[in-house]
Amino acid sequence: MAEFKIEGLTLSGKPVSGTISAENKGVAKKKAGVMGKEKKFKVTGVHQRVTFLYRVQKGREKPIDGEQKAFSQQEVRIALEKMGFKVVYVRKRLFGNTQKPAPDIDIISFVRVSTDLMRQKLPFNEIMTLLINDIPNPGLRDAVKEINTELKQGKDSEKVFLKQSTVLGKFTANMLGLASKSGNMVEIYESTAKFLERNAEFKKNLKSALIMPIVTLFVLFLAVLFYVAYIFPETAAMFVKFKIKLPPMTRATLKFSDWLGENALYLVIAFAIPAVAAARFLATDRGQFLRDKYIFKIPVVGQLMHKTSIEIFCRVFYALYSGSGENIEVIRLASEACGNKFMEHQIRTIAIPLMLERGKGLTEAFEATGVFTQTAISRFNAGAETGTVKNTALQLAEYYEKETSYRLKNVIQAIELFVQMIIMAVLTGLTLVSSETATVKPEAPHWILPFHWFF
Repeated sequence: MAEFKIEGLTLSGKPVSGTISAENKGVAKKKAGVMGKEKKFKVTGVHQRVTFLYRVQKGREKPIDGEQKAFSQQEVRIALEKMGFKVVYVRKRLFGNTQKPAPDIDIISFVRVSTDLMRQKLPFNEIMTLLINDIPNPGLRDAVKEINTELKQGKDSEKVFLKQSTVLGKFTANMLGLASKSGNMVEIYESTAKFLERNAEFKKNLKSALIMPIVTLFVLFLAVLFYVAYIFPETAAMFVKFKIKLPPMTRATLKFSDWLGENALYLVIAFAIPAVAAARFLATDRGQFLRDKYIFKIPVVGQLMHKTSIEIFCRVFYALYSGSGENIEVIRLASEACGNKFMEHQIRTIAIPLMLERGKGLTEAFEATGVFTQTAISRFNAGAETGTVKNTALQLAEYYEKETSYRLKNVIQAIELFVQMIIMAVLTGLTLVSSETATVKPEAPHWILPFHWFF
């Protein structure tokens, strides 16, 4: 999240200022307005902390170029002048001020390497310093640099990492922020790295299972459409011109081609409007909730996604669970990490209230949500009875990891076979139509006598 500076005046005219974090300037202004009403001051300005480029010079030395994050150009200028520099210019960086999510591979690499270096007993601030120069993504590099600077200043680690949730991802920022406060930093980093690796692997495999076949079928559809709507009519037009009788498949294909040409605009509208409307709806919170609610009911793939969400929940639960009363927050974080809005909603609105308000046990609360499999419920029940809930969560995560990995490979093979069969069927149909068209020939006029009649 971006950082904003709020400036205002009290009722007595005394200037006040403070900083807040928000997703964008609009949200920051709303927060500032609420804060102004609560604290009774008038908001006079909301300034985002952005990057400024500068060039300075000391005496006759060579000019030095650099960059600095600040809330205003004047703030950078004053700081540089206090250091004894002559400021040549200070200007706002036009591009790159908006935080963007870093690529998964860079985040995984950062967390994994950090884990390995911590195992070697290297101090955390040295690890951060080492990694800053080796991170290829500029956004992630700036985020890690800022985290390192603020941690050295003694700021709260959880807040420091959460400020970079746009770049790191909400789950990663939460986990790394909590790790800095916990006594098992290496274990939490290891679990975070494992989660990120599994999530990236699942996305990759899911793309192989769904996206590539869909793209292949779409390209095949376009090729067939081009053949039927353009190439075939050009060929068949000659037969129609000379009023040659067409065989059945050729005649049917030509009629279909004419129908496509006459209704092309209506067909585009019929497909485009629902597709755009669905995409816009799925981008909303309500759309994502409904998508995640019904996605588990999709045959085969839905079951895989359901079990993967439970696996991720269990993995995060294992990393943070301590067996004390503070584990309500652990359950909340694990539900956010599972990657399914419906599952998160059920856990937060059903399981957690049952535990807090009615004193229900972990297993009973989880069962009431309706989002955990019977296998998961029975394993959590056994873990609760024996006092091994933490280890049970890890066992469940590893069990579902193996099961989903194996099943996903089989699904990918089945889908690839299905796509190949469709391609074969389409190509066979095109070959038959083309072969039939090649046999078309004009009939001899009735006034032409057969050759043997002359002998």
